[in-house]
Amino acid sequence: MLAPKKVKFRKMQKGRRRGLAYRGSTINFGDYALVALEAGWISSRQIESARVAITRQMKRTGKLWIRIFPDKPVTAKPAETRMGKGKGAPEYWVAVVKPGRIMFEFEGVDKDDAKEAVRLAGHKLPIKTKIIYREGVE
Repeated sequence: MLAPKKVKFRKMQKGRRRGLAYRGSTINFGDYALVALEAGWISSRQIESARVAITRQMKRTGKLWIRIFPDKPVTAKPAETRMGKGKGAPEYWVAVVKPGRIMFEFEGVDKDDAKEAVRLAGHKLPIKTKIIYREGVE
């Protein structure tokens, strides 16, 4: 699963997920892309699960680019622990995604396989998604 090798600070605040994605909102590599329609946190396990779903549907032909990276640590306190005593230990990593952000791009498959791959990958993610095409591909 994806995780940073090294970080400057172990723990991070929650932050806000307002606004639209301006960075990472255009297709740069492939012909098809899976784009987010909602804001949310995508964990490294969900990214990996969606990646496996796409590559299985593509039957390992073509090429896949993952355009998001989980660089935000999420902390959790142990179960049945009293309040206070500081912030919990880092549990897992998430990527912060805003509406319009391209999460996966791929090429080398026909349109029907691409639609099915995006549908299967969308079921693995906690946000609504859709497929978009590079100009001239439709």
